[in-house]
Amino acid sequence: MTLTLSSTGSARRRRRGPARQSRAGAAFVTAYVILLIAFGILPTGYAVYFAFTDAGGTFTGFANFITTAQDFRFVDAVSHVAVYLVLWLFSLVVFVVGLALLLHRLASGKAVQALRFLYYIPGALAGAASVLVWLFMLDPTVSPVSSLLGTLGFHTFGEVIAPGNLALLFTIIAFWTGAGGWIVVLYGALNNIPKDVMEAAHIDGANAWQTAWRVQIPMLRKWIVYMVILAFAGGAQLFVEPQLLSLASVGVAGRDYSVNQLTYDFAFQMNNINGAAAVSVELLVVSVSAAALFVARSGFFDAD
Repeated sequence: MTLTLSSTGSARRRRRGPARQSRAGAAFVTAYVILLIAFGILPTGYAVYFAFTDAGGTFTGFANFITTAQDFRFVDAVSHVAVYLVLWLFSLVVFVVGLALLLHRLASGKAVQALRFLYYIPGALAGAASVLVWLFMLDPTVSPVSSLLGTLGFHTFGEVIAPGNLALLFTIIAFWTGAGGWIVVLYGALNNIPKDVMEAAHIDGANAWQTAWRVQIPMLRKWIVYMVILAFAGGAQLFVEPQLLSLASVGVAGRDYSVNQLTYDFAFQMNNINGAAAVSVELLVVSVSAAALFVARSGFFDAD
């Protein structure tokens, strides 16, 4: 009798376990869906509505898109962001993957912990704070690396932030702020590669370069694609860096350098909310299309 009651109680506990887990999962998903609708879907729908109407709410088709595209600053802003994205994504993929592989090869646990902490520190700063740090670093009159700037031929703040240098400067700022977190993420992914795979590569005579190129990087493919998708979406929305630099340089950098700055100018300087919404929708379409392309070509959701 005692054994029967014990078995019955164990069976009930086993049934309650999955049910409790299912309820917890549903609660988390529900919270996410609510936030997604409130701060993602509804604002997007609101922007789409404004993009295809005028100030009176009358449907105008693609008129707002055509008007904003004909603005004399639009093509320049798009080209600026395109150059920045190429530099940003290239540096992110090459240097982040390379540094993560180097970090993974370090034998000392304390050294790895110290480097992971150092990599992460810049990412703890908010975007605006990071830009302010770099404004200080890029001013030859107060920068601790003023001698290096002088060697490179920069003696004034205006020379450093000349329009031709901005894409590279924004890439350096973005890399300093965001690369460390991705290095830590890819380092964790490298630790999840099965040891027998690495041992098999070693037995086959693969050196460090061959192991990285033929074993580790292919197994990091989905993580790299995920990083590129988020970096592309964030880079296409470049705003804080050029906006603060424009204010600090009293307009030398320009307040319409990026597409997002142009959107801000449409909305709050020209009082053209509909035009600003149209440009925002264009950014959304470009980001979603790029993400879809990366996912489709990489087999992101394919089962390993």
